[in-house]
Formats: sequence, structure tokens, C-alpha cells
Amino acid sequence: MGTRVELEHLAASPVGMRVTVAAVLAEIDGARLVFEVEAADERGVVVGKGRVERVVVDRDRFLARLPRVDRGQ
Repeated sequence: MGTRVELEHLAASPVGMRVTVAAVLAEIDGARLVFEVEAADERGVVVGKGRVERVVVDRDRFLARLPRVDRGQ
């Protein structure tokens, strides 16, 4: 489950240019995972970088704690 996103915008890319994002697992602290991310355009220009934190949770326990939402189904 995502818990934090930090992103720094470094440069602009031309309209229509493809941007690729790569993430590398940089840290493991128990159930907490920290990824370093970098976004680069087709020219190889780094247009953004940052960190993403996630926590591994038990899916069934997590969903059981959420309030039920009536979606009219």
C-alpha cells in the first residue's frame, strides 16, 4: 500500500514525447519499502526524480477494516 510520494519536477519535455519512469528498491525496513524513482524523456533528459514509500499489508485484514461502500449494485 502506498504511504508517501515525493517527486521533484526537473525539466519539461516536448508535447507528445514519451517519458519513461524507472523505480529501484533502495531500502527495506521491515514491511516498509522505499523506492528511488527517475523519469526521463526520449532524449535521455531526466525530467523528474523522487521517492515512493510503500508498506506491505495483509490484504484481507486491510479490506476488512474499511467501511463498506454501497455502490448501488
